[in-house]
Amino acid sequence: MGFLSPKMPPFDMHFWFWGKRAERLKPMCQHWGEHGFAGPWGIWVLYGLKMALFVAGWLGFALATPGIGPLEAIGSWWTEPVVFQKAVIWSLLFEVVGLGGGFGPLTVRFWPPMGGFLYWLRPGTVRLPPWPSRVPLTRGTRRTGLDVLLYLGVLVAAGWLLLSPASRVDVGFGGQLRMLEPDRLVPLVVLLPLLGLRDKTIFLAARAEHYWVVTLTFFLPFVSMIVTAKLLMVLLWWAAATAKLSRIFPFTVSAMLSNGPLTPKWLRRRLFRAFPEDMRPSRGVSGSIAWLVVAVEYGCPLALLVSTARSVTLAALVLLAVFHLVIVLSAPIGVPLEWNLFIAYEAVFLFWGHFPVTLSTTADPVLPTLVAIPVVALVTWGNLRPDQVSYQMSMRYYAGNWPTSMWALRRSAIAKIHNHVTISAGFPKEQLRRLYGEQVAEVVAHRVYTFRSLHHHGRALFGLLPRAGGPDHEDAVVMEGELVAGTVLGWNFGDGHLHNEQLMAALQERCRFEPGEVRAVILESAPLGADRQEYRLVDAAAGEFERGHVLVGDMADRQPWEIDDLPVHVVSQVRPVPGDRVVEPAELDDPVTLPPQLPGLIVREPDRRHAKRRRSPRRAGTA
Repeated sequence: MGFLSPKMPPFDMHFWFWGKRAERLKPMCQHWGEHGFAGPWGIWVLYGLKMALFVAGWLGFALATPGIGPLEAIGSWWTEPVVFQKAVIWSLLFEVVGLGGGFGPLTVRFWPPMGGFLYWLRPGTVRLPPWPSRVPLTRGTRRTGLDVLLYLGVLVAAGWLLLSPASRVDVGFGGQLRMLEPDRLVPLVVLLPLLGLRDKTIFLAARAEHYWVVTLTFFLPFVSMIVTAKLLMVLLWWAAATAKLSRIFPFTVSAMLSNGPLTPKWLRRRLFRAFPEDMRPSRGVSGSIAWLVVAVEYGCPLALLVSTARSVTLAALVLLAVFHLVIVLSAPIGVPLEWNLFIAYEAVFLFWGHFPVTLSTTADPVLPTLVAIPVVALVTWGNLRPDQVSYQMSMRYYAGNWPTSMWALRRSAIAKIHNHVTISAGFPKEQLRRLYGEQVAEVVAHRVYTFRSLHHHGRALFGLLPRAGGPDHEDAVVMEGELVAGTVLGWNFGDGHLHNEQLMAALQERCRFEPGEVRAVILESAPLGADRQEYRLVDAAAGEFERGHVLVGDMADRQPWEIDDLPVHVVSQVRPVPGDRVVEPAELDDPVTLPPQLPGLIVREPDRRHAKRRRSPRRAGTA
């Protein structure tokens, strides 16, 4: 592995294309178990420089605020609320421009390394409204001049706040404190959700579930602002911890920690049960770390919330800071590095810099409660009905329980996308081919498959591909839905609701694919406490043709490359072939063992709700 060249696995590429997909997955998973993503060292330098830019930008805007002293006097002004306010606004701007999560090689985006404003300022690109059939003036999937103006308005509003003086003075426990005027917050607070109603991608890219919600607290008096921000932060940690209460989370631990460039090889191997033949997460290391993480995310925020002793507060802050630093050093796929840096700073600012401020000190405890109630409601509903809420909005961070998809595209379909869709960049393998050539591009592209297969849901995505693509599925160009979304939408961050039927319908509108040209396996998250995940098989031209579920236990008990005989529980199956006949479910001996292809057969849906949804394959998407 060099500064610009990735480390290649030690097997003969001459035989690479001879095997099946499962046969290629096994050596790739074993190579990951020792080397992780094995990208060039230049990648880590790039991300290090980007984090330095993030910190320097915050300091620059803070120091430009009239009344804030020089950098060497930071000890006297770091607790000023305006410094925290500008950190929030700067973080939001950093993300919504495209420099934060979803940036660079760890999202298989090489050149350009970002979409963001390079894409969202261009009329004609693809946008995805969350509720086009319910919210007036949001229909359509083509970005217009109005969308560009709304996005530009968000950028200008955030920049205006960063350059604004701290002209509002409030009284804290240590005397007068400087804050931003509430009137100046209105444009950003209003424009971002308006833009989100027309394009949920940008709203999610802004990390609005955190930064925009915290911005709402800036309208409150100082003490109420601090108390509400503290409560929201505790809820964020607790929501993340709750989502990890499953046998799924150890898969995230082993996949993420094994990717860290500084993780020693001996620890990488021990993250798996019996490296290299058993690549399930180990109970002793990955399982223990998983439970430790849950304990930290529950216990430390509780200590911060109720602590009356600075020593207890300091211990909790140190543990949480180490926790988020480990995530940064692991360089997780999707790279929410700056978000983790901000979380550590926010915790220190709120709970150490304003230690005596608690719920009992605020003059009106109703205000924090009013802000917290909708957050709790959204998180709860997102865990019970994950098909209706983005995992970001329900704060299921790092839980491994995300909606995902895998697309099978014919080469003719890729050509149509290039000809009829304004995309932010070429598909990842095309970018890699220009940089490194065909062989390296093929291997690095397979590392994306490797990452997915190391998670439990990878077994389902690859196991369902033969049912989606048919007997010749090995010949299709198989691509993560994440990578399709990153290319077509200009941003991707692990949310399968950005690359489900809604994105497929937007592409179909432009490209007019023939039946079989584009098919996808769409897998939903498991509801909290459930052992099943719903799936749908969808054809871009013909719509949904199969629906069912797979069990988490079946996925978790097998190796990443054991994808050929995954038990599939079929609820309905439709084959859009002329002359189809209809068969009642009772006529089938065993609906679970239906073969991948049943031409001429339609299985009538026993549940009318599913039948209704099947007749409308172009779903509007989710929040």
